[in-house]
Amino acid sequence: MTPSIMFVSLIFIGISMIVSMIMKSRFAAYSKVPLAARLTGKDVAEKMLRENGIYDVKVVSVDGFLSDHYNPMNKTINLSPEVYGNYSVAAAAVAAHETGHAVQHATAYSWLMMRSRLVPLVQFSSTLVNWILLIGVIMASSGNTTLLLVGIVLFALSVLFSLITLPVEFDASRRALAWLKTTNVTTPYEFPKAKNALSWAAMTYVVAALAAVVTLIQYVMIFLGARNRE
Repeated sequence: MTPSIMFVSLIFIGISMIVSMIMKSRFAAYSKVPLAARLTGKDVAEKMLRENGIYDVKVVSVDGFLSDHYNPMNKTINLSPEVYGNYSVAAAAVAAHETGHAVQHATAYSWLMMRSRLVPLVQFSSTLVNWILLIGVIMASSGNTTLLLVGIVLFALSVLFSLITLPVEFDASRRALAWLKTTNVTTPYEFPKAKNALSWAAMTYVVAALAAVVTLIQYVMIFLGARNRE
């Protein structure tokens, strides 16, 4: 990793840590705000599924703090203990967001379908890309840019995945918030808090995508610089 790439990486790591800290603090604060509707995260997810005509998705509890996710492979909404059994604004927001992904899957939302198709490629490339880029940069200093180009192509897949993730996450939050508001699951006092919690969660994906794009650009510049020296 070159000094410039390392410097930019450190900057984005710092930004990511700050955003993550704010997001977690919001979740902690809104976890202490009881939901007037007295619905747990599990209740919210199951209610949203039913009202969207989805009956083949299970809501289950999984270990881990903020480990909430939707698994399209086995059609499960996996909620952390802090969300699954809690009556709070934060739990309702997170549960509705993950259910939003289930709704996307049920309606064949194009961005989600595209991201799902990329998963095997990204999983494969992520195991190799860092080493290929490292060796590629070293070889590029002596005029051989082939391996660096391979690394850039593989890394570009991860960047594309990060960019596609943005509309997927934003749309899931949009669906969640619209449902929470129109069904009166949240009160006018609770809704802005749910919206704020999901906004900060979305920011973590934005920072990750920006970091990936900037890093890709830097590798491309290294490649072009090495080619010009040939």
